[in-house]
Amino acid sequence: MGEAATKLDIDVADGPVSVNGIKAEMLQDYIGRIERLEAEKKGTAEDIKLKYQEAKAEGLDPKIMRKIIKLRATDAKTLEEEELLITVYMRALGMID
Repeated sequence: MGEAATKLDIDVADGPVSVNGIKAEMLQDYIGRIERLEAEKKGTAEDIKLKYQEAKAEGLDPKIMRKIIKLRATDAKTLEEEELLITVYMRALGMID
């Protein structure tokens, strides 16, 4: 910490506080929105976890469900390419004929 502190350019003359060209109010708005989105994301993650637990209680396999959800989110061409490569690799390893 031997270096001199960075000089801050604080402007309070016209309107909201501005530090080095960053308006405090604008920054607070962005931070607030991001915090709310993070809280929503946490809530959504908890809801998803609960749904997997409910499915497991009904005898479904959450691990397989996650794989299916991932597959459904993949476009058809990418999925086809991945399946082809998996087959090629499995043949190379002697896992299938």
